[in-house]
Amino acid sequence: MSQNNNKKEYKQGIACAILCAVLWGFLPIYWKALEPIDPLLILMYRIVQAGVFAFLLALYFYKWEGIIKPLKEKGILRNFFLAGVLISFNWGIYIWAISNDFVIQTSIGYYIEPLFVCIFGILLFKEKLDKFKLTAFLLACGGVAVILIYYREVPVVALTLAISFASYSAIKKKFKLDAVLALLYETMLLIPIALAVVLYFELTGRGAAAHAEPIQWGLLMLAGIFTGTPLMLFAMAANRISLITLGITEYISPSITLLIGIFLFKEPFETIQLITFGVIWIGLVIFTLGEIKESRSRIGEQE
Repeated sequence: MSQNNNKKEYKQGIACAILCAVLWGFLPIYWKALEPIDPLLILMYRIVQAGVFAFLLALYFYKWEGIIKPLKEKGILRNFFLAGVLISFNWGIYIWAISNDFVIQTSIGYYIEPLFVCIFGILLFKEKLDKFKLTAFLLACGGVAVILIYYREVPVVALTLAISFASYSAIKKKFKLDAVLALLYETMLLIPIALAVVLYFELTGRGAAAHAEPIQWGLLMLAGIFTGTPLMLFAMAANRISLITLGITEYISPSITLLIGIFLFKEPFETIQLITFGVIWIGLVIFTLGEIKESRSRIGEQE
């Protein structure tokens, strides 16, 4: 019976992980559909709605006591405020990039982001650097170098997305909370600022009321759900499958985004970009093999 339950949990975890990655991968279509609403205004609406959505879910699942109790832990508000600033910055860059036809660059950013997380783990938490991680990171750097040399410009969007999300992950490492509570704490201190910006935009005639079609208003009101649902699925998956498996499924998201950028939004995709992705993909394969090997060795040690 126990084995059957484990199999059921694993299947549920895989389903949640894949659905989460697919939703994240298709999000560029949603953000693109909100044009010509200002990306900054979209971000502010997203912060407010994500906070409200998280609060309602937290109230349902944890009640007031469950919401208040973690806040008594020393330093949690400061850390989650900083995490909220970083993830909001990451969201803002992402939404701006989609609106300004940098969809392919966003996929580069989220491909190399796990490698930056590893580097932050080594620098900040004294985690070990093995040959797999080093090779993968050097190949990712090689992919970025290809763009730098060919176009003579730094892929700012990709690097900003990768580094900001890696920094966010490093800050959150200290406090491991359910995704719903984490989202609530990350947004609640930013909501007053976001509301002020929304009111300024709307009252000065630069907001959604002046520029959005009725269908876009409806879409904009769903920003909180589109933010919270993948995070909940991610949390459910993390509790049911290994982090290695979860990490591998995360590559589904930038792959979908890349295809959307090329085939739906018709962004230029040159041979040099294909070479860049090829170098990064090789690095990701090496990185994944290293993670699988490390996971197996840990299981062996436990046995």
